[in-house]
Amino acid sequence: MSEGYNNVPPSKNINHTEQYCLPVREVLSLVGDKWSVLIVVILSDGPLRFSELRRLIDGISQRMLTRTLRELERNGLMTRTVSPTLPPSVYYELTTLGRTLLEPVKALASWAQTNYPEISLAQQKFAQNNALLSFKIDENKKSFTNKS
Repeated sequence: MSEGYNNVPPSKNINHTEQYCLPVREVLSLVGDKWSVLIVVILSDGPLRFSELRRLIDGISQRMLTRTLRELERNGLMTRTVSPTLPPSVYYELTTLGRTLLEPVKALASWAQTNYPEISLAQQKFAQNNALLSFKIDENKKSFTNKS
């Protein structure tokens, strides 16, 4: 471990018991994936139809959008309303509970936008270091085999 991690004091404000951790773990598993966060942010402007959501979310498949919308509805964060038209129109909208998620989700999205260039650079640097390390290990293996 690096030197910087040795002097981290334990948190005094957070109770790390199962009673504390379980709700945090459960909620993060419900809303912590990339599609849920994007859908919550997009629905902050008001109700949208499935096709509108699909157009607005680059890279999501129809199946994944359906699954994510069902999970958000199952957890009380969004409602699904079917209008009796031909063909039926289905609208998705955040619930009151879902709207309480907007502030932290928008803060996370803002943080991601601000820090993405630095994260991307760190990932590139990490990949380069790993490639160099792999090369050195391969070279060492060759030198060990050549000596035998």
